[in-house]
Amino acid sequence: MTTDVTPGQLGPDFLRLWTASAVSNLGDGVTMVAGPLLVASLTRDPAAIAAAVLAQQLPWLLFALVSGALVDRLDRRRLIIGVNLGRGLVLAALAVAVLTGLVTVPLICLAFFLTGVGETLADTAAGALLPSVVPPERLEQANSRLFATFVVGNQFAAKPLGAYLFVLAAALPFGVDAASFGLAALLLALLRWRPVPPAAPEPAADPPRSLRADISAGVRALWRIPVLRTLAGCIAVMNVAFCAAFAAFVLYARQRLGLTEVGYGVLLTASAIGGLAGTGLAPRLRARFGTPTLLRVGLLIEIGLQVVLATTRQPWVAGAAMAVWGVHAMVWGVLVVSLRQRLVPDRLRGRVNSVYALADLGGAAVGTAVGGLLARTTGSIVAPFWLAAAALTVLTALAWRRLSAAAG
Repeated sequence: MTTDVTPGQLGPDFLRLWTASAVSNLGDGVTMVAGPLLVASLTRDPAAIAAAVLAQQLPWLLFALVSGALVDRLDRRRLIIGVNLGRGLVLAALAVAVLTGLVTVPLICLAFFLTGVGETLADTAAGALLPSVVPPERLEQANSRLFATFVVGNQFAAKPLGAYLFVLAAALPFGVDAASFGLAALLLALLRWRPVPPAAPEPAADPPRSLRADISAGVRALWRIPVLRTLAGCIAVMNVAFCAAFAAFVLYARQRLGLTEVGYGVLLTASAIGGLAGTGLAPRLRARFGTPTLLRVGLLIEIGLQVVLATTRQPWVAGAAMAVWGVHAMVWGVLVVSLRQRLVPDRLRGRVNSVYALADLGGAAVGTAVGGLLARTTGSIVAPFWLAAAALTVLTALAWRRLSAAAG
């Protein structure tokens, strides 16, 4: 592999990858806000709102491991391009359904499920592709920029923009997201990097490996690295707890904090403000305090967020807590993804990334399903926050010593 990288730069291929990520993240963020608002305009059932969120997360639970195996078999650049074009078509169809008044909750769930299936492929491929575009010593820098772009586009700019576009026309946010996927596909088509063929072909007598064998190899590879095994367990529990609490967050914002649609978008932006600071602080905080300390503090922040949201009725207090959590989330993400990319060889990277994603986003899917039902059955919009705080307290007690292995 060769890259045109000079000191202080990450190269033109990274610039294309970075720009494509920025465009698609903006579109995704718009849909992330508009989706719950669209469902809430059709029903007040918290389980139905959670179902729309779950529909996009469920593919990670169902297909993450298969997607990882495919990513290690196929041309990653072409795979991302094809998937982005497919997701753009699905969202364009959803926009037409909203515009013509034919949209229903099951149709929204189907559209989000299909885009979620594409996400399992595209995100896994992108994570595996990055170390081929930039040298290993620049991974923290590259990941920090990608995370910052995610925060600015997906969480900061897109949140109020998504709510504003929904107020203008309910179909507009989904049309914007469809266009963003098309533009991202075009940018990735201009990527000059191409996969390097193996130095020696496989012996002709060797039978082709099955998907099951490829998946098993990825699971074993992650399991053999203690630090990744610990972090995968942590992120699974963290996301079950977090997403159970946030499954019906749009109703929490309306009923408990008294916020409008635009106010809901602004509240979500608070975490983006913290996240943007976190992407810049991550390398410096790691150099000063070390990875184990930062991860332990992050677990304490997770608990604190749930307790604050369960007890406050003030939007500014909730927003401040979300901002602090945003710093932690980005610091955690930059440190963990860079460590994983550095420790895992290229031939296994897609599969190991998919195993970690199963723990990460599969946990989110489980949490969303539990949270929607919990809010409905208890009749309390804050009960999921208290239960999440309890679960995270147990996790912190169990993982505290084991996180010392994350010093790499």
